[in-house]
Amino acid sequence: MSPVGRISLVLAAAVLGGVGAANAGEGSWLSGDWYLTVGATGMVAPNFEGGKKYLLSASPIISLGKAGPAARFVSRNDNISLALVDDGGVRAGLTGKFLFSRDDGNADELKGLDPVRWGGEVGGFFEFYPTDWLRARAELRHGIRAHNGFVADIAADAFYDVTPTVRISGGPRVSFASANYFDAYYGVDAQEAVASGLSEYHPGGGLKSTGLGGAITWKVTEPMTASLFGEYSRLMGPAADSSLVKERGDRNQFTIGVSTTYRFDFTM
Repeated sequence: MSPVGRISLVLAAAVLGGVGAANAGEGSWLSGDWYLTVGATGMVAPNFEGGKKYLLSASPIISLGKAGPAARFVSRNDNISLALVDDGGVRAGLTGKFLFSRDDGNADELKGLDPVRWGGEVGGFFEFYPTDWLRARAELRHGIRAHNGFVADIAADAFYDVTPTVRISGGPRVSFASANYFDAYYGVDAQEAVASGLSEYHPGGGLKSTGLGGAITWKVTEPMTASLFGEYSRLMGPAADSSLVKERGDRNQFTIGVSTTYRFDFTM
């Protein structure tokens, strides 16, 4: 079984098992205290995944879930989330990600390649705290419209409160993807090779990237936070072997940016 397949089974079992445990409890799952976190991120990042030129962009931050008994760690890498299980130490539920379209209007390096349509990814997430200062999180998502593949992201973040309002955090990241994902973003068929001048390339599935990330987070007020973050990832496997990356891009991907969020608490 492929790495993405193994991650799929483990993550699905964790989410379904947690949901079953929650439903076995007394009372309605909807009742209780909830939170909604909204915000935005502005960043300087490659003009496309695998690109070597950089531009300024922005993206939303949304997270919805039941309030747990203890404060949680939140990373800017966390995609839109709906927690179905949250007991403070373990959190699991649904996740989603919006994907922007990609075509030769984004970068000259993409001329001659088929455009990637806008779309999204939906799936599940599972996270836990092996210690009071470390969180591990995994997401498995399936593409909708933009691609028809699977993407699995795994991250671990150690965090430390320098002051009651300032926190530093960071840790490793690793990502896997299926052949359908790589084909959409890194594949070059015979027709595209003629139109673009790139070498023909038909990727399989496997390891997508490894890297490190870190952030400094400031708790401006009780519901409002702001952060400065930086990320480095190195494309691996089918992504690194793509002619798009080898001939016109860069395996090394850097991101730096700022974000702000606001949390709304309510009761159902």
